[in-house]
Parts: sequence; structure tokens; C-alpha cells
Amino acid sequence: MRYALGVEYDGSEFSGWQRLNARGDDGSIRPRRREPTLQAAVEDALSFVAGHAVDVTCAGRTDAGVHAACQVIHFDSDAAREPRGWVLGATTRLPAAICALWCMPVDGDFNARFSARARRYRYRILNRPVRPALHRQYLSWERRPLDAPAMHRAAQSLLGQHDFSAFRTVHCQAPHARRDLQRIEVVRTGDVLEIDVQANAFLHHMVRNIVGSLLLVGRGERSEDWIQALLAGRDRTLAGPTAPPDGLVFVGPLYPPVCRLPQEVTL
Repeated sequence: MRYALGVEYDGSEFSGWQRLNARGDDGSIRPRRREPTLQAAVEDALSFVAGHAVDVTCAGRTDAGVHAACQVIHFDSDAAREPRGWVLGATTRLPAAICALWCMPVDGDFNARFSARARRYRYRILNRPVRPALHRQYLSWERRPLDAPAMHRAAQSLLGQHDFSAFRTVHCQAPHARRDLQRIEVVRTGDVLEIDVQANAFLHHMVRNIVGSLLLVGRGERSEDWIQALLAGRDRTLAGPTAPPDGLVFVGPLYPPVCRLPQEVTL
């Protein structure tokens, strides 16, 4: 039986999603590195509930320090468990920074990664002279005034299908840099700027690199049309610095209705 599971997490104390251990032929874990990962924690919890080793596949791997409002994974198990049992049992075994939100049986050909049609991220910036004390792990901080409307206008040049090499880390392992950016909005509410981005898929550090360049526009150091020029130039060395992981949340993937998943992850 294949299941889809929604997972919420605070990534502050983890070295990212991807498991840094190898699983042996007998299902045992062979540690390669000591840093905790979200995938390892989720697999350990589900394995305890299932009574056998469980491997999971996620919709989108997140970096160290990045959070998720609804990461979606799939896993296979023939253990006799109800969806509610998977949710409550796994959450009981998970660290306080991770919880299971829901669980649903899905068709055997469902794949959390390849069945997704879009993915959404939100980056939040506290824009005031003083750093944050409350909610600081969920906020980036910029003390200099930012022009949110200018950032929003500049960002619109990224919409559509493009080669996003200018916003791709050198460590990115994707076979090509072409992505379809479906929506990007920059909105200010009081002292907080929110940058919402949706695309069919993202390159490694793509959102943080876009934000880092938009910050230069927001501070008045670059013109609005500079973002379009960066995109066309495809040269990462000319773009802005990578924005810190603080403040970045993987809002979640989106699937076609035929997958019969909760509304929050359905197109």
C-alpha cells in the first residue's frame, strides 16, 4: 500500500531534508555524517510505526534551516495501520520540530516528487532598524529601508519559462536550468515583506538567490530592469548574494485533483 503524508517542520536545527546516511541491504542505517536530517527523523518514526524499514520520497528537498508548512512525502507499507494511526504514531516518535499533518492512501503510481505540478515558497523579511527577537527563526532581517513595490515590479520579469542559470548555485545537480515561474509577488505588511513564489520546480538555492538580487533593487542599489538583464545573462556571478535560509518556508506542492489529496495541496 502506498501512502501520502503531509509533514510540517521547523528546519532550524536540521542540516536539511535529505538523509545523510546509507541504508544497508538488511535495512540497517549506516551513518556517514552526524548532522540530523529531516528525512532521517521521518523515516525513523514511520519505521517504528510500521515495524519495518520505511523509505520516503518528498515533493521538494529543503536546505539547512529552511522550514515547511506542508511538505508531502510518499512511502510504501503493508502494515495494518489506519491513516490516523500513521499520523498520531509518527508524530509521537518525531522531534518537537516535526509533525505529521495528514495521511491518505494513494494509487501505486503516485509519486510525491514527479506527480506534483507546482511548488510554492514564501520568504519573509523583517524590515526595520532593530533585529527580531520574536519569531526570529522564521524571519530574515534587513535594517535598511526596502522599496517593496520596486521589488515586485522587478520580479515580474522572471515570470514564464526561462533558463534560471543566473539564480542557480554551482552545487545544483539538476540536468538543466529551465523552469516555469508561475507567480511571484512582493507584498509589505507593516515591517514585514513577504515574497511568494510558485513554479513547476525550483533549482538549488533558486528562491534565495532571487531574493538576494531583489534586495539590491529594494535598497536602490540596482535598477528594476537589472533583474531582467540578469535573467538574460545567465551568469550567477553577476547576481546578488544568496539570501539567508531564515525566513524561507516551503509552503507546499500542488497536485492535480485526480490524486485526491487535501485541498491545501491540490490545484
